[in-house]
Amino acid sequence: MLRSIGFFILAIFLVSACTKDSTEQVEPYDPAHDYFSFANTDQIITHRVELDLTVDFSTKQLDGNAILLMDIIDPRLSEVVLDTRQLDISEVSVGDTIDRMQTAKFHFGETDAVEGTPLHITLPNDLVTEADLRVKIEYRTHPESSALQWLPPELTAGGKHPFLFSQSQAIHARSWIPLQDTPSVRITYSATIHTPPELLAVMSANNDPLTPRSGEYKFEMPQPIPSYLIALAVGNIYFAPLGEQTGVYTEPEVLDASAFEFSSTQDMLDNAEELFGPYEWGRYDLLILPPSFPYGGMENPRLSFITPSLLAGDHSLVSVIAHELAHSWSGNLVTNATWRDGWLNEGMTSYLESRLMEVIYGEARVDEESVLGYQELLLNFDRVIPERQALAPPFATGDPDDFQGTIHYHKGQLLLQHLENSFGRESFDKFLESYFADHAFQTITSEAFLDYLDKNLLSQHEDNLDRSKVEEWLYQPGLPADAPIPTSATLDSAAELAKSWSAGTIGILDISTDEWSPQTMVHFINNLADDLSTGKLAELDANFRLSDSGNAEISRTWFIQIAERKHRPAYEKLEAHLNRYGRTRLVDPVYRALAENGEDFELAKGMFAAARSKYHPITINKINTTFAKVDE
Repeated sequence: MLRSIGFFILAIFLVSACTKDSTEQVEPYDPAHDYFSFANTDQIITHRVELDLTVDFSTKQLDGNAILLMDIIDPRLSEVVLDTRQLDISEVSVGDTIDRMQTAKFHFGETDAVEGTPLHITLPNDLVTEADLRVKIEYRTHPESSALQWLPPELTAGGKHPFLFSQSQAIHARSWIPLQDTPSVRITYSATIHTPPELLAVMSANNDPLTPRSGEYKFEMPQPIPSYLIALAVGNIYFAPLGEQTGVYTEPEVLDASAFEFSSTQDMLDNAEELFGPYEWGRYDLLILPPSFPYGGMENPRLSFITPSLLAGDHSLVSVIAHELAHSWSGNLVTNATWRDGWLNEGMTSYLESRLMEVIYGEARVDEESVLGYQELLLNFDRVIPERQALAPPFATGDPDDFQGTIHYHKGQLLLQHLENSFGRESFDKFLESYFADHAFQTITSEAFLDYLDKNLLSQHEDNLDRSKVEEWLYQPGLPADAPIPTSATLDSAAELAKSWSAGTIGILDISTDEWSPQTMVHFINNLADDLSTGKLAELDANFRLSDSGNAEISRTWFIQIAERKHRPAYEKLEAHLNRYGRTRLVDPVYRALAENGEDFELAKGMFAAARSKYHPITINKINTTFAKVDE
């Protein structure tokens, strides 16, 4: 077992150095460095961004300016380097106050396919400033910005008004704001957004539910957040209250359904504060977006962006809301310093989600979801190279949107569960309370977390678990031998029924699903025999109407099986699923299953071509990557 990251990193780079010329210098991997930002944050740090942007639906562009208020760290500073992607910069000015701004020269550096293009701003020789610098950038976004999706009216619920929304995580904020696009920098921000007067703008800031439609909206985010949490949406949006601090925004056509589906949000918030400490963000509202939103949810502070695929009508998929709410502590309050440390956001949040769901829905529901998460983790281990299976692997190249699959979610959750099991819930809860309090509104690396864990928990209970055991989770592939493996009695029963029915020892009418959760049905489908006949699949579909399911997770699981088994009678409804949803999780695995089944690669590409206009750029990129891997 490797006992420290130093040995692990050295081994990686010694191996890579053997393939290079012996005279070439290989820089050692720095776990605290963000390899996906061009910004010279060692010399200057942004503490505030002020935006003034006009939303132009006719050109699919944002047009205006960004003012960056920055703290100079290095007095020898001669230029400011910012992150951009496809931004049209018309003018840059700098100064120490708004009254002493002067034009600055700027140029773009070399473009990287993943990271975008660095913007170099040369500071004038006669610039008068000491520790503070104001940088104003006049710019316009590109119509194909990777963060922004411009939806025509026909792709919205109402069909009468266009819709715009952003998705800045992981490194897409740079495609609509020139800034230091790294989670290691936390900023406050303000914004003035100009829109068509009939539309409403909302942001990850202080939205007022009573805001009149005026065509000009002002926002303030007083707490410092990382750039990936800056978010904007504009559309025919209305509000419904859910509780004293909570509510839902969405198009009027789905407002009632959304208010019903997420009616427990205030209870979730109240319970979360009991578990994790004070909620530091004021309001917690939801924005239910059109179907093309690429994720289940995005934890933008004060206003989580949510997929409409959760509108199952029975509250069965609200664990996503619990997850995004839990991010208010793990991720938003305490943020991973780099994308290599993403498990500190997602893994810890998945653990907090399970704790919150246990309070609201009980242990059986949590057990079911934990088992499904564990099975997804095993699938990821099959698809992700060992070097990326560690929770905190070296990560200097690749794509922050998808370098571990969902390993950092599920393996991270298991590590936190292992810590709880080892030290007891009471002791571990005290540790979490102090962790959030001591690191509030800060960023943290895996190594800093490990040191804090060692000082505040491990060293106080050395007989329970030592540092080297935690290092195995952080720096080694797969799972340690003593990892907690979740179990569920209800899922075990469903698996046995699936096997018995597949073998013909029971009939379809012997299976009662009246008390089943959607998670149970998903597990049942996943445990069907590999050699199930077309007739048996048709019988199953006819009795349980799986191809017509209104539950997105059941639909996803079923159509993956349909594609893998080449059950063509259901292909028409499979294609309908691909056109109904835009969430990457719901469509990419179905395309992958089609492309990998040995016969339907071209069919999958044809279905994608037909549905592509309904997808977000992030989803499009993911599916293109899937096809490229299959075609290798």
